[in-house]
Amino acid sequence: MARTCLFVSAVVSSIALLLRCPECFTTASTGASERELQEVMSALWDADVNRLKPGRDYAIDLQGRAGYVPTGSNSARDCAVRPLFKFVDEGRLHGIETFRLFLSLLDNYESSTGIAETVTAEEEAENRHFLDAVTQTGVMQIAHKFLAERGLADRSPEGFKRQLYSIWFQLYSRDNYRGDSSGFEHVFVGETRRGANILGFHNWVQFYLQEKHGHVDYKGYKAQRSSRPDDQDHLLTLQFSWKGVVKPMGSSFIGVSPEFEMAVYTVCFLLSRERSSTYAMRLDEYSVRLECHRQGNRIGSSYPVLLASNLA
Repeated sequence: MARTCLFVSAVVSSIALLLRCPECFTTASTGASERELQEVMSALWDADVNRLKPGRDYAIDLQGRAGYVPTGSNSARDCAVRPLFKFVDEGRLHGIETFRLFLSLLDNYESSTGIAETVTAEEEAENRHFLDAVTQTGVMQIAHKFLAERGLADRSPEGFKRQLYSIWFQLYSRDNYRGDSSGFEHVFVGETRRGANILGFHNWVQFYLQEKHGHVDYKGYKAQRSSRPDDQDHLLTLQFSWKGVVKPMGSSFIGVSPEFEMAVYTVCFLLSRERSSTYAMRLDEYSVRLECHRQGNRIGSSYPVLLASNLA
């Protein structure tokens, strides 16, 4: 009965979103139907051979349900006295090329918006080496084929890599200061604005590392009504503080590879020219809403929102 109610709730949420935003559920203008989008997203999930396995490669400790935090407040009741991550097999991370190269990018950014980023030649080379590895994976090759067939991506591997670099790594202004942000920094690394807000920060590896070094304090999970996630879930909604700033609610895939996240968000970004786009779909056992926001021709933000799980 509880599972049925959860499914009905997810359907109602999806219908309500459709009424508010009809274009969100069809991408026919770019040559991709809802069915085709669902198929490619399922293919990306199935192709993510570098996804880590819960209980073997890492373990999480969900603890309590986080409470309400008013907008602008940096005070949150701690409903999780222990860290979110019990352990992560770092040897496994360093043993997978895309993860290893991804790790080298996380310390390349100034977290505060309003301060211009400086990209050194070494950092640019790290970005390009990461994209070289990512575009060799089956996950990104599926995304590339899907986009190229619809005229949304350069058909050549080198042209597609240049496109990815522009989308993810080219700097832009987020806080009225030229070159203070990028899509990669926002989504995967995280940013703070004037010491009062956390922007982005949707990557589980960055969360683990920042928690390990004492910069992140996990406050508890967020979930709809009486539902509760479990330690096997690959998609969570969390409350946490980072460098003393509270994020009342943030969502993240858990355990997935960086190429999977980059492929999913790239597809969503290129399918629509709207400033903000929303896509509802199933990923494995999860009913998910993917959000994508543009900053001109680059990714401003992209992240998953869990609608329901264990529906199968």
